[in-house]
Amino acid sequence: MMGLASIGSVTAVLIILGFVLIIVLNVNNVALIAKETFDEIAVYLYDDVDEKQIEELGKSFKDIDGVMGVAFQTKEYALEKLKEDWGENAYLLEGIRDNSLPNTYIVQLKDVENSEHVENQLRTFEGVEKVQYHKDAVNSLIRIADFVKKIGTGVILLLLLISIFIISNTIKITVLNRQKEIELMQYIGATNGYVRGPFMVEGIMLGFFGSVIAILLITLGYRYITNYLAIRFVAVLSGMSGYIVGVEMILNDLIIIFLTIGIGIGILGSLISLKKFLSV
Repeated sequence: MMGLASIGSVTAVLIILGFVLIIVLNVNNVALIAKETFDEIAVYLYDDVDEKQIEELGKSFKDIDGVMGVAFQTKEYALEKLKEDWGENAYLLEGIRDNSLPNTYIVQLKDVENSEHVENQLRTFEGVEKVQYHKDAVNSLIRIADFVKKIGTGVILLLLLISIFIISNTIKITVLNRQKEIELMQYIGATNGYVRGPFMVEGIMLGFFGSVIAILLITLGYRYITNYLAIRFVAVLSGMSGYIVGVEMILNDLIIIFLTIGIGIGILGSLISLKKFLSV
């Protein structure tokens, strides 16, 4: 019964740990995609900038350190793109005679870490009306991802300690019940390794079975949740499919991590519980 209780306890701890890990991975994935998505700076030009000056500006933008490339968008292209974005309501734009949208350069960054430097450089050019970059949104996502990773790491460490405590106490109860037998074995010359062996195997088996059950429940549970959300929120999740980490993407890593943690917890729990009875 104590063995079953230990397996159940390890399974419960690993399930919580697994979902914390999945949350951390998803938040981190969103932050990474955001960094790749928002790696562009929009540079709006004044209407009185002529074609020659536009061309010179494009060459100057390319020479800025940290810029990967530039692309020019005319005001006519911007209007057509706006109509596409409006979809069914695009007819509201048909009556516009004067296109007040600016000519724009889209500057692609080599790394979002260089965004502030590039942004400041772009503002210094004559003919530039406005520089727009979603820096605050990216920085907020990165800060949230770092915070979640720190909290997740703390929770994971706490859960690991709880697991070790549970298994060590289970093994300790078994050792206490067999204390006289262990002492007798030691009197007749049994080595510490010989005495420790069965308890180590027991700890490993408890951790192993707890890990296997946790892997199955996490896999089935996470797949059910993602499928349920996909059905309920088709419109929202269709555009976010790349942001969500799929079960298949993490299953192999999950198996390796959980088995390693489960067996490691079993070994540590056994060693801790036997420390008082054996000269380790």
